[in-house]
Amino acid sequence: MDINKLFESFRDIRVGVIGDVMLDTYMWGHVERISPEAPVPVVTLNKKEYRIGGAGNVALNLASLGAKASILSVTGNDDDGRQLKEMFASNGIDTSYLIPSNHRITTNKMRIIARNQQMMRLDSEITDDLGTDDEKKLYDAAVDFIRDEKPSVIIFEDYNKGVLKESLIRSLIELCRREGVITAVDPKRKNFFTYREVDIFKPNLKEVKEGLNIIKDGVSKESLDQIHISLYKHLSHSISFITLSERGVYYSNGKDSRIIPSHMRNIADVSGAGDTVIAVASLIYAATKDIDLMGEIANIAGGLVCEDVGTVAIDREKLLHECNVLLS
Repeated sequence: MDINKLFESFRDIRVGVIGDVMLDTYMWGHVERISPEAPVPVVTLNKKEYRIGGAGNVALNLASLGAKASILSVTGNDDDGRQLKEMFASNGIDTSYLIPSNHRITTNKMRIIARNQQMMRLDSEITDDLGTDDEKKLYDAAVDFIRDEKPSVIIFEDYNKGVLKESLIRSLIELCRREGVITAVDPKRKNFFTYREVDIFKPNLKEVKEGLNIIKDGVSKESLDQIHISLYKHLSHSISFITLSERGVYYSNGKDSRIIPSHMRNIADVSGAGDTVIAVASLIYAATKDIDLMGEIANIAGGLVCEDVGTVAIDREKLLHECNVLLS
């Protein structure tokens, strides 16, 4: 495989990301005193920064790699939603299928940082399942997206914020299978076993153990092979792709399986690494159908973004260089 040609091919791949989008707000400041009103530090704010979070970060990773990314979600009809939409557009992410709703607010995670550490996080959100009207609007948007854009893959990015409700998940997977669109999912506990018959099922090891009620510690290829079998009994999916934190990643399609060890990194922050992994894995699989290459490159990408503080998208040129060095 010519890695350079592979990366060039990303420009011709259309990907949809459907799930819970968020606005990440970072407030940076310094602490010089304790409040006289309560035993808490007083943070004097120096700057405020907005970043794309949740399912939006998956789309941001795809766009950073050069793919044609569209975001399919429901936000509040509010300032945070408009801020998020502007940020998507400025990063080359299609927002034609992003739906503002008067029944919800846009999720905003506000982090206050001082002394090089997070002092507090404030979450503004509604986590109830979508109402019937918003669910229908989002499903219809997905139908339009598949008809108009002919995507290669749709990624389900579930953060348990209510956008991906059970009935919608089932109808969307059926739609994708009928239209020949690859499906990949980054699940959470609530809908863990709802994603039946997807192509790529990408939990992390903690989520798998919680979902299957596994108490036993330790990670081996044999135990992970058994986990794939257990997942398949519930999901009838094609590929298990499990991130193992500092141990790397594991994949299995029922015939071939492997643990791919992580590469040595100076880890600064693991925030958003899972978003990068699912974005890269989905893109590589859509381009090649090679699950080993999918695992190798997604593993490298996940490690690279952990070297930066906060949620950041993968740097295309840096990833290309690392792949050429490590996979030559």
